[in-house]
Amino acid sequence: MPAKGKHRRPKQNPITRKLALAGTGGAALTLPLISATTAGAVGTSAPAAAVTSVTAATAVNAAAALPTTYSVVVGDTLSEIAADHSVSGGWKQLYEVNRAVVGDNPSVIRPGIKLTLGAQEKAATAAKSAAKTAAKPASAYSNNLDGWIRESLDVMAKHGIPGSYNGIHRNVMRESSGNPKAINLWDINARNGIPSKGLLQVIDPTFKAYHVPGTSLDSYDPVANITAACNYAAARYGSIDNVNGAY
Repeated sequence: MPAKGKHRRPKQNPITRKLALAGTGGAALTLPLISATTAGAVGTSAPAAAVTSVTAATAVNAAAALPTTYSVVVGDTLSEIAADHSVSGGWKQLYEVNRAVVGDNPSVIRPGIKLTLGAQEKAATAAKSAAKTAAKPASAYSNNLDGWIRESLDVMAKHGIPGSYNGIHRNVMRESSGNPKAINLWDINARNGIPSKGLLQVIDPTFKAYHVPGTSLDSYDPVANITAACNYAAARYGSIDNVNGAY
């Protein structure tokens, strides 16, 4: 049995190796035909994600600025006004609130009168909702190798998949030089019709077997590729951190 994280591979003709697509490593995540297994959780740490700059106070002020009155113009009806301003309870509620200025006939409203839209309650509700949303931190990942690794680590942590930033980065640079569209078109997998793809050079059978829910089904997707590869590495080697050479 080869040492952890490595295995022997038949020597290849140097001329053949030169045909390898630039940017791909000389190894791939091959799949033993067994069911997918997720390794036990191992602590990983990733820097805290950026939070939104919107403050609760800003959200409350914006929501509170919603209009609370409306001046009737020629052709208006209570039903149209209620619909246009999303009045809770529709035209009947609008009429009840404004019965004193409208009069006994809700079908006749005079141009120029000011109607209370009952938006105070709506504004308060919206303010609470906006403040609650603004108070929650929002994760933000940059669209580059650093961001892809950090997002993958967060997904891995939720699924108990071990691995570290350095372990992933080291293997990515060896396998694809950080090119998410890298593909190996020369080795035995390619000849068998299942070329190694993506940042960690995963063949499709491996990707499908170790795909992690919540990530893309596209094996070229950076986060999905990293996460599936780390899931596979955890099952076979204990962690992507233990892979220091060819898979």
